[in-house]
Amino acid sequence: MQHARLTLDPSFTVGRINRNIFGGFVEHLGRHVYDGIYEPGHQSADDEGFRQDVIDLVKEMGVSTIRYPGGNFVSGFRWEDSVGPREERPTRLDLAWHSTETNQVGMHEFASWLQKVDSDLMLAVNLGTRGTSEALDLLEYSNLPKGTALADQRMANGRPDPFEVKIWCLGNEMDGPWQLGHRSAEDYGKLAAITARAMRQLDPSIELVACGSSSAHMPTFGEWERVVLSHTYDVVDYISCHAYYEEKNGDLGSFLASAVDMDHFIESVVATADHVKAVRGSSKTINISFDEWNVWYISRFENVDKIEGLDNWPVAPRLLEDCYSVADAVVFGNLMISLLKHADRVTSASLAQLVNVIAPIMTEPGGPAWRQTTFFPFAITSKLAQGSVLELKLDAGTYETGTYGVVPLVDAVATHDDATGSTAVFLVNRSQTEEVTVTIDIAALNGFSSVDAQSLYDTDVYAKNTLEEPERVTMKPNTTASIDGGAVTVTLPPVSWTAVSLA
Repeated sequence: MQHARLTLDPSFTVGRINRNIFGGFVEHLGRHVYDGIYEPGHQSADDEGFRQDVIDLVKEMGVSTIRYPGGNFVSGFRWEDSVGPREERPTRLDLAWHSTETNQVGMHEFASWLQKVDSDLMLAVNLGTRGTSEALDLLEYSNLPKGTALADQRMANGRPDPFEVKIWCLGNEMDGPWQLGHRSAEDYGKLAAITARAMRQLDPSIELVACGSSSAHMPTFGEWERVVLSHTYDVVDYISCHAYYEEKNGDLGSFLASAVDMDHFIESVVATADHVKAVRGSSKTINISFDEWNVWYISRFENVDKIEGLDNWPVAPRLLEDCYSVADAVVFGNLMISLLKHADRVTSASLAQLVNVIAPIMTEPGGPAWRQTTFFPFAITSKLAQGSVLELKLDAGTYETGTYGVVPLVDAVATHDDATGSTAVFLVNRSQTEEVTVTIDIAALNGFSSVDAQSLYDTDVYAKNTLEEPERVTMKPNTTASIDGGAVTVTLPPVSWTAVSLA
């Protein structure tokens, strides 16, 4: 058996947790919207056609903000198509996902759904096939109370009050050759800066996200951020990061260490942003919006799901419906640990995505909705992580990976709320064969008399929840957890994610 030790001290913090770090993402892609959140004929559908079982699960996850409507979809999206009487809305081709968009769920309907799930809207503008003028129109329609043609149009369309959208994304993945309107960093940076200045003239209260790299492995990574921020630094609040991970060629050991790559990604972008800050002599700090992250088997999409053909543009096809295993959920939980460890600079994040499409929630048309394995780390972390992230002193063994070299067997993060005293620790054991007993020194924290721990693991690390077995994998009480004076001890099963809460 392996052993690890970590020390908690509320005097040393990384930063306050911004609740926007527990954001999600809904894109018009596959069965995410249609036959996902929206299915008028379903037995649980409300009077607007939204599935109540899905609403309940999204609320259980505790999703703070939801990025919409894309994603690659947004670079071909005409927002005007999604408002007004449904019978007058045009049907369009979605070039990004080779599908047909009916626009039956648009801005007003989605905003209503957000109220049902207690989440805020994070809106992306199309800087792929459109530009500054259209972004201004959308902002005016969304945020201006009344008195102009577009504000009055919103009111006539059934929304007397503005949407009050706070966070806006200036396009999506503009560094990617797959993106409609793909540009160089220089060209995108100029367009983003012009658009940001114009939008701030209309509504100075908004927060703006400039497109960073769609992966840390893009050939332009680093230089893209430097160039884009050299144009936009004074007029944006965030630079975005996107990252997806999958097990490749049976290398489970490297896959379990994926958060090592996310850590490096975040720290590299922070260093680049701070370099631009220093060059400009600015007192302003740019933070990170990690607004796409997940486990995604992209190779499956390329080889199985991808739709082609001039006469093949389906409505709501089954796309990107990855079925997640215990190992996937452990990596997923570790990615959340990584985001929290950088809470001083990662102040917004969006899990991509929420329902059916690389999602923690799955549905069947006319049938049930169920939790995937990845549902549990998100819902539990969102619930327990309060206050500030603590600096950790972690001493653990290591192992060798083919991709990331030597990495720790255990990764962890701890949170503490001074106001309530609530404290939580989130841990992963990356070992495939050995338990790890972790001793948590809490001597600097006073007054705890009980400890509760629950773990996600299984003797089959590839066990999954499916339509046939929707509760094959659930959280299990970790009965090894105990508290003795100034220390908590808990044993982590192999390939596991664990949440510990102190009271």
